Amino acid sequence: MPLIVLWDIDHTLIDNAGVSKEIYAAAFTALTGAPPVAAASTEGRTDRLIMRNMFLRHDLPLPEWELVEVALARAGQDRLDELARRGSTLPGVRAALKAASVQAGWVSSVLTGNIAANAQVKLSAFDLDRLLDLPVGAYGADAVQRSDLVAVARRRIQRDRGLPHGAPLVLVGDTPLDVEAALVTGSRIIAVATGIHSPLELASAGASVVLPDLSDTVGLLARLEASAAF
Repeated sequence: MPLIVLWDIDHTLIDNAGVSKEIYAAAFTALTGAPPVAAASTEGRTDRLIMRNMFLRHDLPLPEWELVEVALARAGQDRLDELARRGSTLPGVRAALKAASVQAGWVSSVLTGNIAANAQVKLSAFDLDRLLDLPVGAYGADAVQRSDLVAVARRRIQRDRGLPHGAPLVLVGDTPLDVEAALVTGSRIIAVATGIHSPLELASAGASVVLPDLSDTVGLLARLEASAAF
């Protein structure tokens, strides 16, 4: 049975140990010549929205997106080694990604607020990139709102991997915005409480499945297989 599985990255697959917020601060500083007065608000937002909010908070005009993306990519690449040193893969992630990657008829990719370049940095820091079909994922440059990324990924997967447009789709993420993206697009959601949001918060946001982490590979696959057969 065909199935699309789209994984969030930060606090779902990896713990970035604060490096992510350092990337936004460095990009902002490179674009403005001064550091931000406060850390970026992330928690499931796209890079387009995060950077826009930072400039609004400082009463500054937002530069052309192309300039912002270049600054983000440079800041991310500069911190690859630091991320690998300080960050970590979350429990069960490697086994979960390996298991999903070998299922016949499945496409396992990402839906992330990160721009593609920084998604590659964050995944390659822990050798996870080779376990995902990254060219057909959806990234933080593709839309302002996270929910709009679902249609982006669907189009890419239909065009490049031949899955039907109506193939079942499951998001795996750790924030209420991941849950919202699934609910408003008719997708399924597996929420994981590996970020700052508790199981109760994720359930209250509308997640029918909330896991403590991804360490139960067999149970996770069973839930994904049930979505494929639904």
